[in-house]
Parts: sequence; C-alpha cells; structure tokens
Amino acid sequence: MKKLGIGCLSILGIFLVLGIIGFIAANKPLPEGTEGPKADALAQQMLVKLNKPAWDSLNYVSWTFADRQHYIWDKQGNDAVISWGDIKVVMDLDEVTGTAFDSGTAVTDENIKQKLISAAWANWCNDSFWLYAPFKVFDKGTTRSIVETDKAYKALLVSYEGGGVTPGDSYLWLLDNNGMPQAYQMWVGMLPIGGIHVDWEDWTTLEGGAMIAQNHLIAGKMNVALTNIKSGQSITDLGLDSNPFQ
Repeated sequence: MKKLGIGCLSILGIFLVLGIIGFIAANKPLPEGTEGPKADALAQQMLVKLNKPAWDSLNYVSWTFADRQHYIWDKQGNDAVISWGDIKVVMDLDEVTGTAFDSGTAVTDENIKQKLISAAWANWCNDSFWLYAPFKVFDKGTTRSIVETDKAYKALLVSYEGGGVTPGDSYLWLLDNNGMPQAYQMWVGMLPIGGIHVDWEDWTTLEGGAMIAQNHLIAGKMNVALTNIKSGQSITDLGLDSNPFQ
C-alpha cells in the first residue's frame, strides 16, 4: 500500500543519503513464507497487542510526517486535510477528489488543482502507511505468510496486491513473542534493492488504547518521525475549534 516516496522527502532520496553501494551490498531477495491459519493467527496476535478495536473506533486522528506534511483525518467519513508549505488539500479519500488551496485561496485552475490533489494523494498513501501499517494486514488484496528465521523474533510477511500508488509491495514484520512489532523489512517497487530494515520505535498509546509508533529508523541511520499525534472522538480533541473539512 505505498507510495511515491516518503512524502516530499522521497524514499529514493533516503536511499541516496544512506549510500547506494552499502545498500546494494545488503540487498536481500523476498523470502518465501507459508500462508494459512498460522499466519493469520500471528497477524491477529499483533492486532490484539496494538488494540485494533480501539483504532477502529477513533473518529479523528491528526499528525505531522517528517516535519513536512500535516494531516487531519476524519476516519469515519474518510476525509482528510493534507497540507504542506502554503498548500492545503481537503480530500475525499474514497473518491480521491477535493479542493486545493494555495496560501488560503482556493485554486481555480483545474490543471493545477488536479496536480495538487494528485500530490496530496501520493503523500497520503505514503505517510498514512507509516502511521498505521500494522492495522492494514487484513486489507483487501493482502496475503499473509509465516517466514521461518533463525532469530528470536516471529516473522510475518504481508504482501499488498492492490491499493495505494504503487501496489505489489511486501513487508516482513518482525514481532516479539507477544506479537509486538519491532521492525519490518521492506520490498517496495520503487526501490532497486530489497529487505531494507526499518525499526518501529517509541510507541505511544492513543485515546482509547490503540498503539502507534512515533519513530521509524531506516537501516539504523535515518529516522522518519511522526510528531504532533493527536486523536479523539471529536474535532475539539485535536485542539481545533472549527471543522477543517468544510
């Protein structure tokens, strides 16, 4: 379920920053796993640990991605306000339609408006995944399989055959014995190498009990942070005094 890259930050940019030669040397083939009830049970164990029912019951979530993109999400209505710099897009995430603003003024040029909506959608597909990827393991078009390792953790391979901007990506979740995610390794279509290790760290508990990781350390060298995370059942729980979706 990804991605044009880590928002404006671009996952390809991170790839270059961390060093092409070192990454190519660490390239790993996509592992083979075993699908079936045991894989689904492991996925369910992770969802129980992170309290997916609490996540599902939330009405609103807001956060900032990598200090660049800002999000306000009406989860039940599936609308979002996506902003970066002077740009703001109010989007229906189901229809991928919306209204774009530049410096507070509605964009009336249809071509520019559609480009901004497309950019907002690409950012959303990437940045929201880093927020709640663990809760997406049973999304439509996913497959789950157990991968045997010689490590102490359990390994759950989740592959996405549809959705997002570049479907076909796979993530190998590394879980402790209680089902708590520690990291994943990713095989994504836009990267020429596979198996990049990303730690999921600094878990915080949202209102109602759902858990979200605030930091994602890529290959032990570069962190992608989620900040200003707020949640609740009303807009006021996000610290807002008016409806941003109108």
